[in-house]
Amino acid sequence: MTPQEGGGRREIRRTTWEPGARLPLLDTPPFPVTTPHSRSPRPAAPPPGRQGEPRAAATIRKEPSGGGGGRARAGGAGGAGAMAQQVEQLRADGVDKEVLREGTGPLPDFRDGTKATFHYRTLRCGDEETPVDDSRERGKPMELIAGKKFKLPVWEAALRTMRPGERARFRCDTKHVVLYPLVSKSLRNIAAGKDPLEGQRHCCSIAQMHEHYSLGYPDLDELQKNPQPLIFDIEVLKVEPPGSYQQDPWAMTDEEKLQAVPQIHKEGNELYRQGKVSEAAAKYYDAIACLKNLQMKEQPGSPDWIELDQKITPLLLNYCQCKLQCEEYYEVLDHCSSILNKYEDNVKAYFKRGKAHAAVWNVAEAQADFAKVLALDPSLRPVVSKELRSLEARLREKDAEDKIRFKGIFSQ
Repeated sequence: MTPQEGGGRREIRRTTWEPGARLPLLDTPPFPVTTPHSRSPRPAAPPPGRQGEPRAAATIRKEPSGGGGGRARAGGAGGAGAMAQQVEQLRADGVDKEVLREGTGPLPDFRDGTKATFHYRTLRCGDEETPVDDSRERGKPMELIAGKKFKLPVWEAALRTMRPGERARFRCDTKHVVLYPLVSKSLRNIAAGKDPLEGQRHCCSIAQMHEHYSLGYPDLDELQKNPQPLIFDIEVLKVEPPGSYQQDPWAMTDEEKLQAVPQIHKEGNELYRQGKVSEAAAKYYDAIACLKNLQMKEQPGSPDWIELDQKITPLLLNYCQCKLQCEEYYEVLDHCSSILNKYEDNVKAYFKRGKAHAAVWNVAEAQADFAKVLALDPSLRPVVSKELRSLEARLREKDAEDKIRFKGIFSQ
């Protein structure tokens, strides 16, 4: 049985949508990061050595060039010429590549929409090569989609020279990594379950550039105050061409978001039927995120805004049904209240909120919500009566337990 879905067009009581605190539908992140992958076995890494010293695992080869110097070329199947040209262009622009382990297969064309999944390790340049970040320590790889204006373009440029399975180090001049502290802060916040834009919404760009502005991480503050070259140790796990993977909402165009919602909704319903409640909730969340992103671009209260809001409501009710089963009752209270603040006659929102109130012992509130359900739809009396009987039985059990507990206390 699928979760109940919202009713028809209802009266709008106010023109702002107030999401519950536990369903943060953020603006599109400033960089492409998606759901965590399972941790991959960490490959054996070569000794880091000092900058400029040869590394045992390096497989980079040189081929003669007209000037008597050399061009870096990684061995393997086709694409060597294109790769050599790209590596040469990187070197001319202040990015030196060193291959630690060659990849397999042809060099991907990396056209717009190609998704690369990779691990990265960021190091300071210098004798000690002090680590800054390591995606493996966070338990998930990075995902980057070409053509989405990633805030650190040098990563996309580096990935264009790599094959699946390849591992390489890129020493990047300062001009390429000035924004790294901000990108790193966002990645760290996401790994910690925080808002990736935390601290940025209320600071103007001038304030963020001020020397006393803190990113919340001392090492990143130092990098921001004193920009310097960085080394990126990158291992490509896989490269997927456009159309071969399901896009995440942040990576879709507005038209793609609108077209994707019915399919995501359907997938959520199917997961719910299979008893995969948490997975279904994630699908409903994604569909809501797509619509909320579109709704933010409309004037609150306008016909287009209202139309999108009425598409959000049944998805949010489905999400609440999942949260009821996951016993996350306060989230249900928040979201159902947000619906009722706009649609005061939504029976399903009253019913779900009544169940959540009953679960957290808000007896009067639960009874009031169930009474409202009966007033709006008397045909639901059998269902409401069952919920009220269950609440009364739980109250009797609780009273009996309290009497025994208090009797033991006063008899001492």
